[in-house]
Amino acid sequence: MTNAAMTPITLCVFAKPPVPGQVKTRLARTVGRDAAADLARAFFDDTLAGLVVLPWAHVIVALAAPWPACPFPGGQIWLQGPGDLGQKMEAVLARALARGLPVMALGTDAPGLPVARLEAARDLLLAGRAEAVLGPADDGGFYLLGLSSCPPGVLHDLPWSVPETCGATAARLQSRGMSVALVESWFDVDDEVGLRRLSHLLARGEVSAPRTAEVIARLGIGLR
Repeated sequence: MTNAAMTPITLCVFAKPPVPGQVKTRLARTVGRDAAADLARAFFDDTLAGLVVLPWAHVIVALAAPWPACPFPGGQIWLQGPGDLGQKMEAVLARALARGLPVMALGTDAPGLPVARLEAARDLLLAGRAEAVLGPADDGGFYLLGLSSCPPGVLHDLPWSVPETCGATAARLQSRGMSVALVESWFDVDDEVGLRRLSHLLARGEVSAPRTAEVIARLGIGLR
């Protein structure tokens, strides 16, 4: 394995404790609060399991609230702090960048995300071909944000959870003089449509998210 293949990147996984009624609220309208919380926990487990095995990944979990039972034994767990999503994300990413490594922010809404997308973003950052990398989500947001630096305020007062989120974020980064690149799009599982899409991919063996597959099977949802 080459030295370049082992050059580390910090991966910050943004997550919420899987408390019924506080996570996956759109999905809960279809499957119920408890089932949505079970899915959120499975999404977290599968996301983390897929990242910790990457030889180049230094993984940090950034929690929106304390979670004493967070299943990341021996790993680094930070609290996100106050503010809107952009302020929380910026604070965590700036703290991670102080370690001297490029950083990527990920959520837990895309279990089974192909590793090739992470590797493409990593390659762009390490090669200096981009100072910021976005992985667009199909709903207009983004599933990945990679940075080699984080100018103060760069993620403040952006429109979140709307179809313009990714475009507005890219424009903000460019307005701060940062070169921006995109990797291939993917989808978040925020509602019944996304859950069924994921379920079909799992059934065909096109992605791997074993804990999520178990919960979907137990709940009898996804393919009907």
